[in-house]
Amino acid sequence: MSILPQQKYLFTSSHLAIKTHPNTHFSNRIYCSIVSPTKQNLTQTRLVSIAPRPNDPSLKSTWTHRAWLASGCTTVLIALAKSMTASTHSHILIEPILSGLAGYILSDLGSGVYHWGIDNYGGAQTPIFGPQIDAFQGHHKWPWTITKRQFANNLHSLARVITFTVLPMDLILHDPTQLAFVGSFSGCIMFSQQFHAWAHGTKSKLPRIVVALQDMGVLVSRSQHSEHHRPPYNGNYCIVSGIWNKFLDQNKVFEVLEMILYFRFGIRPRSWSEPSLEWIEDDHTLSSSPK
Repeated sequence: MSILPQQKYLFTSSHLAIKTHPNTHFSNRIYCSIVSPTKQNLTQTRLVSIAPRPNDPSLKSTWTHRAWLASGCTTVLIALAKSMTASTHSHILIEPILSGLAGYILSDLGSGVYHWGIDNYGGAQTPIFGPQIDAFQGHHKWPWTITKRQFANNLHSLARVITFTVLPMDLILHDPTQLAFVGSFSGCIMFSQQFHAWAHGTKSKLPRIVVALQDMGVLVSRSQHSEHHRPPYNGNYCIVSGIWNKFLDQNKVFEVLEMILYFRFGIRPRSWSEPSLEWIEDDHTLSSSPK
């Protein structure tokens, strides 16, 4: 039974009691019995967010979003260009290639650690990370929204972080091997949200090259990431290629980290609790959402 019908029933029955029992003392007792459920109902209402519509302005790209994305892409390209130029002049080719491959592999691990952290800790008021934490909680309820976000809208937050962290490295580093790692790692992290969006896409609507890369395991697959959105919501966090998911989940790496944080600081992860309304996917919000 839902909360609202219960509240409606209690409130109606209280009025009936007041009419049939004129005794003032009895009426007051009936009134007090409905105060607590009424307050609980208000609290539950505040917890339930409103689903955005497909044409919601919050899903559209702005010129600010595009500017940050251009800045992030430029920063990554500078690192890769400097690496290729330096490797050509120094005749060092194998090391930068291997370093770039390592950056790609470790970026998947990095995306998983970050995803695990914002899924389980903090809230909308958390400094710096609050907006992303809040967005990821909404994503669990309405996963389809990520497929409706325009390109720059989806990537601008990470592009801004990449700009501020990688640009100083571009200016300081001159070693082709180091630059190859920085460019590969930061580029994959910045585009991880797009890989994430493709993992929620419908196969028939995705570009063929994307589907091929997903099937090859180069990008995180739709089937693998779908497991993350099923109870108990505590696995398959990596969203670049997903190659780390099996190792991390089978060895319960994140569960060990959660235990350490709990016994050291007394902080419980969200995955330990019964999923709230914000974690349960709403299948009835939009009839045209991806199937």
